[in-house]
Amino acid sequence: MSSVDAEDLIARLSNGLAPADRAAFRRAAESALATSPQCSGEGSTYRVIAKPWRSYFHPPADTGDSSRYAQRSRSASKLLTEDPPDNRARRRARTLRVVG
Repeated sequence: MSSVDAEDLIARLSNGLAPADRAAFRRAAESALATSPQCSGEGSTYRVIAKPWRSYFHPPADTGDSSRYAQRSRSASKLLTEDPPDNRARRRARTLRVVG
């Protein structure tokens, strides 16, 4: 793999890091590539670079309100707030009389 491709991969992975960690990650990734055996392609280069990347990556805090399932303000369901309807009138209306 060319050094240009490795630089692109390092740049791509560093975009997900905090700005303060990017320079340190770049140095660690370049050091890992320099000390590893010949990387033949993007996959093997990625595996070498991913190890130091994991130590610099810190996932964002879960605030709860950015979730797809965050509760929105809406009125309570009728099923929870109202008594069940009286179904006797409906049952009487549905009965059929057989004339015979």
